[in-house]
Amino acid sequence: MEGKKVKDSHLTMVSQMTHQDANLAGNVHGGVIMKNIDTTAGIVACRHANSPAVTASIDRIDFHSPVYVGDLLRLIASINYVGKTSMEVGVRVEAENFMSGKVRHTASAYLTFVSLTGEGRPSPVPPLILETDEEKRRNREAQIRREARLRLRKIEEDCQKNKNC
Repeated sequence: MEGKKVKDSHLTMVSQMTHQDANLAGNVHGGVIMKNIDTTAGIVACRHANSPAVTASIDRIDFHSPVYVGDLLRLIASINYVGKTSMEVGVRVEAENFMSGKVRHTASAYLTFVSLTGEGRPSPVPPLILETDEEKRRNREAQIRREARLRLRKIEEDCQKNKNC
């Protein structure tokens, strides 16, 4: 299978936040932002895999600052790591007040997707071609997150098996 470059599946999506997206505090609801993160990351994963892909896990979403009604929500997503059938996608979320031009980093997230066959079974994904120092750094960090996920999964399985948690 031929490898693919990070830039081949990279995506930036932008949408304006409206009152429909607001929570009771008057800011954009975190769930709206999370849905946009998952949608954007899913497109990146499908682009890389050239097949359907589903969200397997979300390692974390860190909210740094609020998004306000009227802001442009900008989601910048790219593949960080590729395994046999899974991929980690990183998403940076920015909010822009397009009247003032001020841009704020509002959230970051790491999601794992699994590529699927037409029958819904995991399918191999193309290897990742890393070209820049930034891509190599992000790949190293993704490998560390993957190892941590696997260690935690093992601990949880042992805990359930031994019923000592």
